[in-house]
Amino acid sequence: MSYSGGAAVVAEDVRKSYGDVRAVDGVSFAVSEGEFFGILGPNGAGKTTILEIVEGLREPDSGSVRLLGESPWPRKLSLLPRIGVQLQASSFFEKLTAREQLETFGSLYGVGAATAHEMLELVGLADKADTREDRLSGGQRQRLSIACALVHDPDVVFLDEPTAALDPQARRNLWDVLRAIQQRGKTIVYTTHYLDEAEILCDRVAIMDHGRILALDAPATLVRGLEAPTRVLLERGALPPDTARELPGADEVVTDEVSLTISTREPGKVLSALAELGSLDGLQVRTATLEDVFLQLTGREYRA
Repeated sequence: MSYSGGAAVVAEDVRKSYGDVRAVDGVSFAVSEGEFFGILGPNGAGKTTILEIVEGLREPDSGSVRLLGESPWPRKLSLLPRIGVQLQASSFFEKLTAREQLETFGSLYGVGAATAHEMLELVGLADKADTREDRLSGGQRQRLSIACALVHDPDVVFLDEPTAALDPQARRNLWDVLRAIQQRGKTIVYTTHYLDEAEILCDRVAIMDHGRILALDAPATLVRGLEAPTRVLLERGALPPDTARELPGADEVVTDEVSLTISTREPGKVLSALAELGSLDGLQVRTATLEDVFLQLTGREYRA
């Protein structure tokens, strides 16, 4: 089956409201085959809703979606074997081991036991094959959930906050799994609250808020477009604030109980001057990140 322009997903002016709440308000984007595409946004931004519309789990009020060249709504049986879905809350069959879970999911698509074992290898659970799902750790359950979404070898994989509630070690382990999935030629569309993760993994990201896409591009391109200053941090007392303000290239100097921070758009000049003064010990250089872009677009107010 062919679809135009190498696009695995195309959404055009998609809208979805619940009463007076516009959960998705005119969203448009396209995801290329083999792309790792992230949808970012604060709580209530509309991330999960647009994902569910693209997956065919919800009907949009208006607009159009093409998934692998077809409309996902009403649900099309021809599309189901070609997509894999991992939701925020995963449900498993009770009292089955990791291997039995995958074999059961696979059997729904006519997939044999050998493929189920291959998926366990891919997500690093081969040594837990005979462990019941309810005895796996949180990170292991997340990996099993992703394996279930992949067991039938889909073309497009949808992951809704796959690393939520994981400890740092488990989260980074799962990054390796996600990279391995993409290396197999799969298209990945996912949501996350972890901006560092999206910056590392995604080819492009869409930043959403109040049901709309505020920015869409490669993470590095969005960061460059922010034109934020570089921050040079020194330990408090390493340099008098007045001396720091006189450094070539220094735009602003701020001190607190721990450090002295120099903001600059010419970091080379500042660093050269600090080197001449012998003030490089404990120095840190921080450039803008995707988190800075996110906060500029969506604000810093906490949302539960």
